Amino acid sequence: MDYNQDFTGFPKAGVQFLEDLANNNDKVWFNKNRTIYDEQVLQPARLFVMEMGKRLEKVAPGVIADPRVDQSIFRIYRDIRFSPNKMPFKTHLGIFFWEGSGKKMESSGFYFHLEPPNILLAAGMHIFPDYLLRPYRDTVIDPLRSAPLLEALKSVQNKKEYLIGDVHYKRVPRGYDADHPNAELLRYNGLYSYIEIPIPEELFTSQLPDFCFQKFKDMAPLHHWLYELTEHVKS
Repeated sequence: MDYNQDFTGFPKAGVQFLEDLANNNDKVWFNKNRTIYDEQVLQPARLFVMEMGKRLEKVAPGVIADPRVDQSIFRIYRDIRFSPNKMPFKTHLGIFFWEGSGKKMESSGFYFHLEPPNILLAAGMHIFPDYLLRPYRDTVIDPLRSAPLLEALKSVQNKKEYLIGDVHYKRVPRGYDADHPNAELLRYNGLYSYIEIPIPEELFTSQLPDFCFQKFKDMAPLHHWLYELTEHVKS
């Protein structure tokens, strides 16, 4: 593919493909329509990764924006080996831009998710790697070290349109004070901010990277905190 092409938006045919895939989630249909996926979803996704990466460098200088499948672009094939859901394909396009010295899924970053009729934009870590969970919790209960986290959360939530996800545990983990002022944060097994909205007109234009960047920039304080925590733990 020629990466020197300009990103001009996602074609409406690509959105239609994802809608049709939701109703025809089988290998025969997908293989018959594979060209549409390659040309109307995957190719513009690669160009989007390149453009989005350039903008994200302004708030995350070390961001990794790799337009290959299984790098920034998540593969469309589902891993059904241990899932009761045996549908072979994802019905969304997922793209992740991460920053840090760790593996992709063990790093904080910025996520783009297209699943008609909505898009979702997020920043942070969906699930903490095992080695980060205790340092995160110990930071949360520390009066001094938790202050930057609380400030980051306040900065994001002051924008009102962003949500914080996601409470995972029913109770505060054993060994931690359930009455601690930050006890709710102890019930998270990942931490991220996000916004889900109906597909905007910008999706179909060259303005999409700028549209997403403004949202990612608003959510960047949480990413910065998680990035610093992760790098500290790994050092």
